[in-house]
Amino acid sequence: MPAVTILSYNPADPEDLVAEVDAPGVEAVRATVGRARTAQAGWLAAGAGARSAALTRIAELVEANAEELAALVVREVGKPLAEARGEVARTAAIWRYYAQAPFAASGAVHETAAGPGLLLTRRRPYGVAGLVTPWNFPLAIPTWKAAPALAVGNSVVLKPSSEAIGCALRLAGLIAEAGLPTDVFTVLPGGGAEGGELVGSADVVSFTGSTGVGRQVVRTATERGIPVQAELGGLNAALVLPDADMAQAAAHLAAAIAGYAGQKCTATSRVIAVGAAYEPLRAALVKALEQVDDTSCGPVINSATRDEIVAAVASARDAGAEVLTGGGAPERTGWYLAPTLVADVPDDHPLRREEFFGPIAVLHAAADLDEAIALANDTPYTLSASVHTRDLDAALAAADRLDAGMIRVNAPSSGVDFHLPFGGAKGASHGDREQGAAALDFYTTSRTVTLLPAGGAS
Repeated sequence: MPAVTILSYNPADPEDLVAEVDAPGVEAVRATVGRARTAQAGWLAAGAGARSAALTRIAELVEANAEELAALVVREVGKPLAEARGEVARTAAIWRYYAQAPFAASGAVHETAAGPGLLLTRRRPYGVAGLVTPWNFPLAIPTWKAAPALAVGNSVVLKPSSEAIGCALRLAGLIAEAGLPTDVFTVLPGGGAEGGELVGSADVVSFTGSTGVGRQVVRTATERGIPVQAELGGLNAALVLPDADMAQAAAHLAAAIAGYAGQKCTATSRVIAVGAAYEPLRAALVKALEQVDDTSCGPVINSATRDEIVAAVASARDAGAEVLTGGGAPERTGWYLAPTLVADVPDDHPLRREEFFGPIAVLHAAADLDEAIALANDTPYTLSASVHTRDLDAALAAADRLDAGMIRVNAPSSGVDFHLPFGGAKGASHGDREQGAAALDFYTTSRTVTLLPAGGAS
């Protein structure tokens, strides 16, 4: 059977081929996982000092190659340069953060119920971590999965998105340069067959991507009895109360809607104006979106995404919605879309019910905070939400009642703190949280050890 060739193109210049590689096939995935499992024992035995030093060297190499990496991110996935530089800096910071983790306590000592002896609880790595990652954060997401997995002694096999293979392979090159033992970290480009085989072969699985694929990943891993986490995106709401600073709120919302062309799972796709906030927010947000340019927006990842969003806007307009700004694709090279805001979208229209990975949001009106919260929660999945108000009581009430994994007050919904738990509510996430100390627990299992004196009572 002929090899499948994976091609990654520049979304700002679709004739620019960034990376080309043959998919290895499922047998290669099995063989790679087998080698990774063998290498994992030595990686764990090398000790905390060796793992910490290796992760620190990776951080140093990312920093030393920061401009090259940022340029590659811009070229391969169309991320604006300022955001690309920010992603590279975050990538280095994540490696440094987890470089301290090997020295953290991995368990506790407990008293026996009776008599001499020791009872220990201890966390140990699973073996091979299989990671399946998307294209939109081509360095940061592989890093925030791989770094904690490696820190606690797992080996890693990464299957990146086909649209970000250049970034993944460059990251793998830096990791190899840092001196990790052979087969401790491996990148396997591929498609659905390779990803499915990795989920079917690894000892612990972390996935970020579409809802449909993620649910299949969860089913496969659950049937195998292995731990799995899946981040599946979100239909994220921003609530704006009448007392909010409208100019500031509009600036935050424009950034969360159109920054990086809305291609973040934490992007705002629903704006809910409460009471008297509707008219001033509508005017301020239209103005803010019309001022967004390529330095913060950029292209969407491919022509299919662009065409899907344009068609959805046209369908909503035909159904009676009002396009307040944007809605079309400019006549230019690359997969660009105008930042778009749509109002009066029918309740059953996909723009109100599905995630569109682009610079588009729907504007809603709510009579009061209760109705706004009900609207925000009327979705099967929400990762992040934002609340814009000067009223502390209202902010606390919203934070307590919103169905979202992350709630940000007077800030864009799209911000993420890498040292804190990351994940959504309801169908947006499955399994343990990512990032921070929570990731160390996910990539390890707890063991209870009983130590009694030789010849002692059992």
